Amino acid sequence: MHNAQQQEQTIQKTQIAIIGGGFGGIAMAIRLLQNNTQDFIILEKANDFGGTWRENRYPGAACDVQSHMYSLSYAPKTDWSKRYAEASEIFDYIQGLISEHQLNQYAKLQCEVISAQYLEDECCWNLTLNDQSTLVAQYVIFASGPLHVPQIPHISGIEKFKGKVFHSSQWDHEYALQGKKVASIGTGGSAIQYIPEIAPEVEQLYVFQRTAAWVIPRDERLYKTLEKKLFAQFDWFRKLHRARLYWSNESRVVPIVKPVTMKYAQKLAEFFIRFQVKDKTLVKKLTPNYIMGCKRILVSNKYFPTFNRKNVELVSEGILELTADSIMTKDGKERKIDCLIYGTGFITDPRIYLKSFNCTGLNHVELKDAWKNGAESYFGITTKGFPNLFQLLGPNTVLAHNSVIFMIESQVEYILQMINLVEKTHSQAIVVKDQVQDQFNHDVQTMMDGTVWQSGCVSWYQQDGGKNFALWPTYTWKYWLKTKKLNAADYLLLSKSHGNRAA
Repeated sequence: MHNAQQQEQTIQKTQIAIIGGGFGGIAMAIRLLQNNTQDFIILEKANDFGGTWRENRYPGAACDVQSHMYSLSYAPKTDWSKRYAEASEIFDYIQGLISEHQLNQYAKLQCEVISAQYLEDECCWNLTLNDQSTLVAQYVIFASGPLHVPQIPHISGIEKFKGKVFHSSQWDHEYALQGKKVASIGTGGSAIQYIPEIAPEVEQLYVFQRTAAWVIPRDERLYKTLEKKLFAQFDWFRKLHRARLYWSNESRVVPIVKPVTMKYAQKLAEFFIRFQVKDKTLVKKLTPNYIMGCKRILVSNKYFPTFNRKNVELVSEGILELTADSIMTKDGKERKIDCLIYGTGFITDPRIYLKSFNCTGLNHVELKDAWKNGAESYFGITTKGFPNLFQLLGPNTVLAHNSVIFMIESQVEYILQMINLVEKTHSQAIVVKDQVQDQFNHDVQTMMDGTVWQSGCVSWYQQDGGKNFALWPTYTWKYWLKTKKLNAADYLLLSKSHGNRAA
């Protein structure tokens, strides 16, 4: 009897389980509350909300999407300090949303989902949590984001190295870099932000570059006091500003889908490198050998001038191994170092970022197995064979030209429509029809053909074999139009008593 009571206590029930307390999870929670739905729980594995902006606190961390676009349309901030906000300001904005909507009372922090299993007879999900308790939820929403598991390359001899080692997303602020010899590996979005910040502090900085990145100027203008007052006083003024930013971002699709037009922007980017870097040999090393846009375009005014410093060396030879106090390259050179920083980004293959997470759908199929040939879903939101499992920023809905917050908002509204359809029809679950998902993914991959992303480089947007599983291949307004109104005919509705039926 006592055991039965104990088991009863460790099983909790909720209508909606949101996995992740970053932008996606917060956006979903706020819209649920605005729709008078309070039966939900946010499960966050860390000790606070914030996702990307909680974890990435390295020096110089900032967003490369404009502040007024990188915020929720239904929770605007009128007093952004500058055009492109820094991490601390975005994190403060998120914390403001948490307190305004009292989201702490709906959250379980330091609560990691170990496995999720769909119970066909009950039309609900069984979630096993890291405290060994069980949460039963009718709907599960993955809001864990595609970029959160650090990519740590294996370097031969790492176990011998006696110095300090950390990843940019796990920055050790207690460790003083002043006067140290530092090796930084990688030249992606994080590295180009922290490298200019730490270069003046350290005795010597070695920047290890495998592939050069296209970097364009950053608009560092501050918002004037008058502008902030106008944004606060006249909502139409703020909306007009946001609309202008949105459409200027959308215009970037043209060179993406017609790479021949990208050469004009590329010429300007090449001039930017030559203008900022004095040494011609360095200019050559820092100029990428692939079409601009094939990999993520980065934004910084400070990155290239850093290489004019006497204490900064760009190293493009491959790393051979680490010793107790140095890093060896394949050309036989040895460089003494005190600290190694990984600026190597995040694991992006969804099959890998689900590695500690078993998710079992209909017919006991694992999501990892369903995605073994590549992650696919319908609108990046719902996956065949996995009823009532929804995702934010799922396959092929990340962006390279505009704000992912726009995509998240479209997806949140679509999920609300799906839940509403289930409730309205007195069903218990909803699942996309196989052929509908297959056709959608065929169309998406067809749209990829001829884009700059398929022009020959290898990027995090692609899985092995070159398929782009990450990005939405066209305008975001087209995505918004497609997801604005749910087409019930795309789905099967499931119920405990009647089995499957078309919506």
